[in-house]
Amino acid sequence: MRNLTSHEIEAVERRGTTADDWSQVRVSEDFDPAQLLQSRLGGTVELGSGARIIRSYVADCRIGDRTLIEQVTELRCRHRSSFGNDVPVATMNENEGRIVRICDTISAQAAYLMAVYRHRPQLVEALEGLVARVAEARADTIGTVGADCTISGARFIREMRIGDRVQIDGASSLVNGTLCDDARIGVDVKACDFIVAEGARVANGVTLERCFVGESVILDKGFTAAESLFFANSHCENGEAAAIFAGPYTVSHHKSSLLIAGMFSFFNAGSASNQSNHLFKSGAVHQAVHPRGCKFASGAYIMAPAIEGAFTMVMGHHSHHHDTSVFPYSYLLEKEERTYLLPAVNLTSYGTVRDIDKWPARDRRKVRRDVIRFEAHNPYTTGAMMLAVDMLHSIEERNPDSAVHTYNRVHIRAAALQRGITLYNRAIVASLGAMLEKGASNERYDGGGRWIDLAGQYIAKKEVDRIVERIESGELATLEAIDNAFRVFDVHYDDYVHSWAEQAYAAVLGHCPDTAEIDEAIEAGRNAREAMRRMTDLDKNRDCAAAMAVGYGFDCDRPEERIADFRNVRGLN
Repeated sequence: MRNLTSHEIEAVERRGTTADDWSQVRVSEDFDPAQLLQSRLGGTVELGSGARIIRSYVADCRIGDRTLIEQVTELRCRHRSSFGNDVPVATMNENEGRIVRICDTISAQAAYLMAVYRHRPQLVEALEGLVARVAEARADTIGTVGADCTISGARFIREMRIGDRVQIDGASSLVNGTLCDDARIGVDVKACDFIVAEGARVANGVTLERCFVGESVILDKGFTAAESLFFANSHCENGEAAAIFAGPYTVSHHKSSLLIAGMFSFFNAGSASNQSNHLFKSGAVHQAVHPRGCKFASGAYIMAPAIEGAFTMVMGHHSHHHDTSVFPYSYLLEKEERTYLLPAVNLTSYGTVRDIDKWPARDRRKVRRDVIRFEAHNPYTTGAMMLAVDMLHSIEERNPDSAVHTYNRVHIRAAALQRGITLYNRAIVASLGAMLEKGASNERYDGGGRWIDLAGQYIAKKEVDRIVERIESGELATLEAIDNAFRVFDVHYDDYVHSWAEQAYAAVLGHCPDTAEIDEAIEAGRNAREAMRRMTDLDKNRDCAAAMAVGYGFDCDRPEERIADFRNVRGLN
């Protein structure tokens, strides 16, 4: 970089550009005065090769190669900033009980540890220290715009660190933030104290305050969020979020939907779905947890605290603080102001199959900082189903003649209980067989014990504990090292899964299975999966049956024309 010559300054000024102090303006060796037009430069400005500033005010900023700044009211760094790094986000708990300090390299896994493991204060302190170290490395009195960016029609862009290939079109206000490579910001966006990760898109009147927007996330159509984290491939429009931890693939599309004070993952919010997190006693202190695959039907409501099992469909209003975490793949229904549980029925839904299949196909990421596993058959849900069977038997034994049983403030009809046991047992056989087909026996990869879904990653709890201990001891001394520890587990995922399944099968048999018994379990698993697929296909067929052609072919004179319209529109031919 070099200063402009006197002839270049004259040429630039003839084109209508002025500077507070030309000695503070530095350009590339191949600078052409045509790169500046009718603009004003203040403080320190560095202009990369081929970068252009047109009808804009730029102060204290470095502009990368081939970047265009056009009709921007103010692109400026007014004071020393860390550009959104180390901003405290009061996720899940509006009273700041689960603060996550964000930075532009934080993963869903590291953020999960910071939010959820508050019982390990030494861990939280260590993680916050690592984020603070990143923030200090980023801190500067000069803003940055990377190479090959386009910033046009924006108003106020202040204290910003902008990566390469970023597009900003008509944003209203971006203050104290980072836009990572390939991010896109659209018209009327207002954001402060934030980070937008690689490939994310924030557009059309979105408002953000103290938020992290993860890789390939889409926020659009006036969505409003405060104190929230959105991780990979989430997609939210129209509605509102306040103090949420949105794990991968959190989806909300409706104006009337509110996500508040909770943890979500692979989640879908129906229209007018809502939660509340206080009882007008201690303030907004409560939280709800909606694990992987949960859905809210239109108009669903939950009063926190509450938690469901993975892949639970919630319908109706629920204010009794249910805990159905032991029952995955269930329906939670409201009847006469009571909460009823239908355990395992979501195993028969084609919608569940479709969801699990579609998520990996919709992965838009390139960096892939968050570790995500999509397998339908895994130790996390299978372990939960095994516990669910034991719990259903225990509930029944307490009152075998009852027509309706109660558990953690929910009601379970006797018929639903029996069906739940049958469905869970079939799914357990299917999953154990599928997992025994993966990997191989290896003493190095002991997957035994409880597994958790750690912000999208299926992982053995004891391995998480080991990672936590390594963070607390200082052995894992950077966020990158922590992410690598989670990736090492992920690389050997199949072997860990095989180990868990073999140990679970041994517990069922009462002895370690031999080769023949494992082969038998694998074959039984295949048969069980075929039987379950037939159930879900029947569910699909019911949704595609002629009885569902209501409202199709309404101008047709013959039934076959109506069915033809139905099948063509639904793509069934």
